[in-house]
Amino acid sequence: MSGTNKLSDRKLKALQGTHRDRVEMLADGGGLGVRLSTKGHVSWVFSYRLGGRESSVIRLTLGNYPDISLKDARVWRERCRQWLANGLDPKIELQLFTEESRAPVTVRDALEYWLVNYARHKRKDEELIRAQFCKHVYPRIGHYPLSRCDTRHWVKCFDEIRAISSKTAGRMFQLSKQALRFCNVRRYAISDALVHLTLTDVGESAGQRDRVLSDAELSDLWYFAKEKHRDIYFSRLIKLLIVFGARTVEIRRSHWIEWDFNEWVWIVPRNNSKSSKKIIRPIPEGIRDWLKELKQETGRTGLLLGEERTHRAVSLKGRRMYKIFGHNEKWTLHDLRRTFSTGLNNMGVMPHIVESLLGHVYNAGSAEFNYNLSQYIPFKLKALNDWLECLEKMVKDK
Repeated sequence: MSGTNKLSDRKLKALQGTHRDRVEMLADGGGLGVRLSTKGHVSWVFSYRLGGRESSVIRLTLGNYPDISLKDARVWRERCRQWLANGLDPKIELQLFTEESRAPVTVRDALEYWLVNYARHKRKDEELIRAQFCKHVYPRIGHYPLSRCDTRHWVKCFDEIRAISSKTAGRMFQLSKQALRFCNVRRYAISDALVHLTLTDVGESAGQRDRVLSDAELSDLWYFAKEKHRDIYFSRLIKLLIVFGARTVEIRRSHWIEWDFNEWVWIVPRNNSKSSKKIIRPIPEGIRDWLKELKQETGRTGLLLGEERTHRAVSLKGRRMYKIFGHNEKWTLHDLRRTFSTGLNNMGVMPHIVESLLGHVYNAGSAEFNYNLSQYIPFKLKALNDWLECLEKMVKDK
């Protein structure tokens, strides 16, 4: 570049601290120069125009010498010239760069952005995912600026998680990768650190569970659900999970307004449904009196169970229940849905009735079911009544 690099460190040091009568400018070339104040301060300035020769000169202060060295100032000159060549205003680009440097988007910021702007509206497990991030990811790399958190940092994080649980490492990887993709698409923050990694590089899939409780195990739970216990919340929760095959969130967040004692139906609202479609279940005859008594006790709260416990608290306790009952094989509360589904199918209930009770969108791609909006209430009611009879028989026969 002709006519550049006119200044030297020796000259700059000599100029520094020298008082003068007026502000002076000295050029280094290529738009870079120094401003000499009357009190002897030396500051770097990049001069440029956004239009042609007729446009006014803009002077952008880059920083002070020697805080910014001569070598670094020339690097900034080239960066500013590149911005101009790309049609960008160096003043705005420098401001954006400075703001990002002072308060960079961290790994935690990016994952929280996805939780609030995506998971909160599209998923039903925001609080569970946040709890898992808080436990596994944030303590390790949550404070890292996302732009400086390389693949190796993520891999180290997942390796440490995998030492505890390979499936947990796989889940954290999948959720983090989805979150970073969301941030990239919306240009909130950019990172390709996880783009080329696959699940098998850092962990393993949780896989498809196939745990179904035996009749003996299920009768233990049903007997427990019918008795009064110190933690009455949990016995009531288990009872409703077994009877309806519902998801825990549908019961945890259930309000009495959802329960119609005239038509004897329970309508799960869209915001509590995983499919974002309301679920209509008839209330079997065998628990109607019990529900009336429950409403007298918890009705003033508006909540079915009288309080709303978090998914994490309920899930953690649910994972320990098999030990309390002395069962050899581990089961979770979600396995009760599979047990419910298997039990009804074994009783001869039609699959589409079972799927409707579970709140699944049955064969949604079929034109038949896209136009058929029947809730099959009489068939559902018979299925649930028969299911209750089956549960009672299990307890009696035990």
